[in-house]
Amino acid sequence: MLLLAAAFLVAFVLLLYMVSPLISPKPLTLPGAHVVVTGGSSGIGKCIAIECYKQGAFITLVARNEDKLLQAKKEIEMHSINDKQVVLCISVDVSQDYNQVENVIKQAQEKLGPVDMLVNCAGMAVSGKFEDLEVSTFERLMSINYLGSVYPSRAVITTMKERRVGRIVFVSSQAGQLGLFGFTAYSASKFAIRGLAEALQMEVKPYNVYITVAYPPDTDTPGFAEENRTKPLETRLISETTSVCKPEQVAKQIVKDAIQGNFNSSLGSDGYMLSALTCGMAPVTSITEGLQQVVTMGLFRTIALFYLGSFDSIVRRCMMQREKSENADKTA
Repeated sequence: MLLLAAAFLVAFVLLLYMVSPLISPKPLTLPGAHVVVTGGSSGIGKCIAIECYKQGAFITLVARNEDKLLQAKKEIEMHSINDKQVVLCISVDVSQDYNQVENVIKQAQEKLGPVDMLVNCAGMAVSGKFEDLEVSTFERLMSINYLGSVYPSRAVITTMKERRVGRIVFVSSQAGQLGLFGFTAYSASKFAIRGLAEALQMEVKPYNVYITVAYPPDTDTPGFAEENRTKPLETRLISETTSVCKPEQVAKQIVKDAIQGNFNSSLGSDGYMLSALTCGMAPVTSITEGLQQVVTMGLFRTIALFYLGSFDSIVRRCMMQREKSENADKTA
C-alpha cells in the first residue's frame, strides 16, 4: 500500500512537470526588445541593463545623476552584440512628478519603440531605530521606493496591455519579505511593492503582461556601502548571518526570471526559503512551483523559527551590552 502511494505521488509529480509548461507564460524575446531600467546608473540596475544588452536589447537608462548615467552608458556599450543596439540616457527623478516621468517614457518610446520590459530599480535604504528616524525619512523612502516604482509602471502599462505583451520588474529586497531591526522605514516601503505587484498582476495577466518581484539579498553595491555607514549594530550583526552577493549574479537571476514571466525572483537557498515561506496568496507561474511551496512550507517554517530566535538573541545581547555600558558610565 505504501509503495502504491509512493508510485502515485511520483506519477503525479511527473504529470505536473509535463503540464506546467503548457500554463507558463511564453518567454519574452530580448533581442531587439526595448528595456527601460530606472536606477540604471549603478549597482543592480546597471548590471541588469548590461545583462539585457548582452542579449541584444535596446536600453533606456533612467536615473538622476547625468554624469553617472553617461559613465554607465559607456560601460554598457562595451557589451554590444551588434552595431544596431542603442543605449539612451534620461535624467529624471522618477519619484517626484508623474507627468514628468510619463513624458520621458514617451520620449524613450519615440526613439526606441514601445517598452517591452520595465525594470524598477530606483531605490534607497536608510536604517535606524524607529524612534531615531525622522518622520521625513519614512516619507522619503515611501516616495522613492514605492512611488518611484508606481510612476514608471503607470506610464508604460497602457501600451503593454494594448500590445498584449510586456514585463514589469519591481526590485524589492529580502527586507520586503520580513521585517528586521532597524528597517521600520525601509521594510515598509519594500513590503508596499509586493502588494502593488500582486494586485497589478491580477489586472494585467489576461493581457499577457507579467510582473516579477525580485527579492535580492545584501548586494555589493554603492547603495549598500552607503547604508552600512549608519546601520545599527543589531542590524549589522543580523545582516552578517548571510553572505553579500555580487550585483552581476543578482542581475542575471532577475533577468532570467523576468524573461520567463516568473512572479517571484530570489537568489540562493535563503532566498528560496524566504519566498516559499512568504508566498501567501502570491501568483505562481507553474503548478510545480505551487506544489513545491506546499511540500516545503512546514520544514521551512521550522528552520525560520531558529533564525528568528537567533535574531531575537542578537537584539537582546546588544541591548544588555548597551545597558551595561551605560551603567558603567554612570558609576564612573
